[in-house]
Amino acid sequence: MARILVIDDEPAIRGIVRRILEPAGYEVLEAEDGGDAIQVLNRESVHLVITDIFMPGEDGITTIRRVRRRWPELPIIAMSGGSQAGELSAAALALGARRSISKPFTLAEMLTAVQSVLGEIPKEDL
Repeated sequence: MARILVIDDEPAIRGIVRRILEPAGYEVLEAEDGGDAIQVLNRESVHLVITDIFMPGEDGITTIRRVRRRWPELPIIAMSGGSQAGELSAAALALGARRSISKPFTLAEMLTAVQSVLGEIPKEDL
């Protein structure tokens, strides 16, 4: 079973992602910002990170940079909403995120993004 870390400052968004992914067989860990996420990553092994871009504290762009430096092979999906979502998603992809997803997203969009990124990982690594 793949373990996924969801980073978002909004508990409701983390809860929505959890309710989408857990019934599909994924284990979900949560963090409320990038600093919290790095602490989780230091103590837990995960197969995928899903991070919001706009967060108080450590934002998603900074978090992607930090994760890329320390865990260069760890796949990342960036989530964003708002007026600057397109350009920030492009920045996240340029920094190494494998996919981006816009908020609000559908159940199918989230599952498709996760399954496609995890499908790139050899099964023995999951």
